[in-house]
Amino acid sequence: MNQAHVHLVLNHLPIIFPLVGLLVMVGGIILRSDIIKRIAYSIFIIGALSAIVAFITGEGAEEVVEKVQGVSDQFIKAHEEIADVFAALSYILGGISLIAFWANWKQKSFSNALSFSTVIFCLVVLFYAQKTGTSGGEIRHTEIRNSTSATPSTPEINTTKKSGGDED
Repeated sequence: MNQAHVHLVLNHLPIIFPLVGLLVMVGGIILRSDIIKRIAYSIFIIGALSAIVAFITGEGAEEVVEKVQGVSDQFIKAHEEIADVFAALSYILGGISLIAFWANWKQKSFSNALSFSTVIFCLVVLFYAQKTGTSGGEIRHTEIRNSTSATPSTPEINTTKKSGGDED
């Protein structure tokens, strides 16, 4: 098993955990159950830990995939940039969840506000999870690329074409 294989096995976890955590948290809010909310916070924390592992394995995966014929460095770099943002947001979600878990456990007055804040922040994390997953898939899966262009679909990446200057 090479570094790319390890990354492919692990990289789905940081995407799945926030989704599952969100569903559990919504259930906890609807049912007004502190225990269910704590389970959701635990899922978010595990998701942040899995993001660390996926992030660490990404560099080794890049070294393996760069040598594969037909793989564009442009797609690798686009994935790497959006994955940096996603990882940071996942770590923040894990940190918020640690604080919220503690507040819920100690029955602090602000714990309900934290549960709603966690849901909103989780939606942001999931947006970047989707972008990260798609950009990673575009590295090897041409069928998911935008058919009108051969550039990465992530909006944060500058995809301007360098020309010889004769197009003015």
